[in-house]
Amino acid sequence: MIQLPIALQAYSLRKIFEDNPLQALRIIRNAGFNGVEFYGSHFQPELYAALLKETGLVCAGWHTGIDDLEKNFDGILRRNLAVGNRYICVPYFKSDSVDGWLAFAGRLNAIAEKLARYGMRTGYHSHAHDHQSVQGRIPWEIVAENTSPQVILQLDTGNAMCGGADVFSVLSRYPGRNQSIHLKPYAENGGYEPAIGEDDLPWEKILSWCENEGRTEWLVIEYEMEKDPAAASERSLRFLRNLRPC
Repeated sequence: MIQLPIALQAYSLRKIFEDNPLQALRIIRNAGFNGVEFYGSHFQPELYAALLKETGLVCAGWHTGIDDLEKNFDGILRRNLAVGNRYICVPYFKSDSVDGWLAFAGRLNAIAEKLARYGMRTGYHSHAHDHQSVQGRIPWEIVAENTSPQVILQLDTGNAMCGGADVFSVLSRYPGRNQSIHLKPYAENGGYEPAIGEDDLPWEKILSWCENEGRTEWLVIEYEMEKDPAAASERSLRFLRNLRPC
């Protein structure tokens, strides 16, 4: 059985979370998740800590845009320290040039250096376009190879497969860089609709690598679709809990 803690990205329940965050976190806790990964800044900072205390969940990460990190570093730092979060991952970036991606890698390095003194790390969460060629280079590889080991490579499995990548090959290429990973289902015929275990990803290999070579600390499930996300997230968690890595 999987021994690593499993969180749910709150974006999976975004309609509930943005209307009633306590209800969303109670759904996450009652489903059996260990933690929650936040996104955005929809509420007052004090509320996030209160939500965690009320539900007993752990903050497994917080998705924060790189512009916000640079412009409001002190405020974001205080917010994350207040909930005990160690991982602030940038959820999205896009450029049409290699130079743009190299510049982005430099920005991540600068943020990582500032966070290190507080025992925290930044990272980058992948989308489909990160695995598709830009001027003959793959953006995910540019980021990986031009950032310090302090920068987390938060691979999103479903997005990577959607982008045409061999997910396990991409994951296993950078051991020790996936302290947090997004487990998102994807199927050739069903897209993002299936739950984990009902899709086409090689979950046994992925989870075995995370537990052994990857030095992964948090598995974060993210369900993309808006139709019945709570049930799909719970089925995904149940499948992973019963999985026996190869």
